[in-house]
Amino acid sequence: MEKITVYGAGSWGTALGYVLAQNGHDILLWSHRAEQAEEINRHSNERYLKGIKLPESLKATSSMEEAVRHADVHVLAVPTKAMRDVSAEIAALLDKPSLFVHVSKGIEPDSQKRVSELIREEIPEKWIKDLVVLSGPSHAEEVVLEHPTTVTAACENTHSAERVQDMFMNHYFRVYTNTDVIGVEIGGALKNIIALAVGITDGLGLGDNAKAAIMTRGLAEIARLGVKMGATPLTFSGLTGVGDLIVTCTSQHSRNWRAGNMLGKGKSLEEVLAEMGMVVEGIRTTKAAHQMAKRYEVPMPITEALYSVLFENVPTDEAAGHLMGRMKKNEMEDLIDLL
Repeated sequence: MEKITVYGAGSWGTALGYVLAQNGHDILLWSHRAEQAEEINRHSNERYLKGIKLPESLKATSSMEEAVRHADVHVLAVPTKAMRDVSAEIAALLDKPSLFVHVSKGIEPDSQKRVSELIREEIPEKWIKDLVVLSGPSHAEEVVLEHPTTVTAACENTHSAERVQDMFMNHYFRVYTNTDVIGVEIGGALKNIIALAVGITDGLGLGDNAKAAIMTRGLAEIARLGVKMGATPLTFSGLTGVGDLIVTCTSQHSRNWRAGNMLGKGKSLEEVLAEMGMVVEGIRTTKAAHQMAKRYEVPMPITEALYSVLFENVPTDEAAGHLMGRMKKNEMEDLIDLL
């Protein structure tokens, strides 16, 4: 049995707490809102997981001190934009080295840092036994219904990845291991950009052919950038590449697809965010990836088109037209570049 704190009581943090509690671990779920922690202690989290009865052994707190003191393993499930602040709060209270796991999928704009890099900048190395990334095609709404789900635990230290694998794995939640941290993080973050773009094409009514094209060419963009950053090409054929891309681009549960769909139907970005009421990671990640494409000199036309819609007020149909009107190209050039 592990003593684990999960930071972030949104849908994914709560779902992971559900899995860990069912696996017999001593779990504490941290929320920044006292009323939410109280609701979880009554075994529900209706805003994020409607109608789900949470395990009685899953406890919650809004006290950061209590959360930090409880754990030998810290699971960070807060949005990317909150990761620095929450990591710094944890660091100020640590008194022993611990294993850290992060499950957030994003890139910080301007700094262009991956989430694991943000955490290591805020938490001194003396407190980090190791840092593992848990990622893959996994909607919280299906996990708590105990539908079959497969994810990847990534760490350069295989022993630490296997510890996380053992911690989470059960009859409906299967965990693989991988040593390619860069590839796993880039795949998990950038698929949100492609899901936004697919949502826009669906909102415009452009059909399944367009959806398939955006997903396929989008995966090529993700892999091009990831490999340039040092990732292993095969990672993008796995769960955190094509697997996460499929589920995020095609599922009713995908926030990024839903946001893109509303944009395609003519709503403004401000209207979309107000209606969603939850974090849409792909928006911030689009800004970061736009910067990274220039930094690494990697062509990312879908990302550029989405950036123009989100931040330059280019109409969605006009951006789609620009994509279709690009110069002709040999498809195999991308595959050769990745080898």
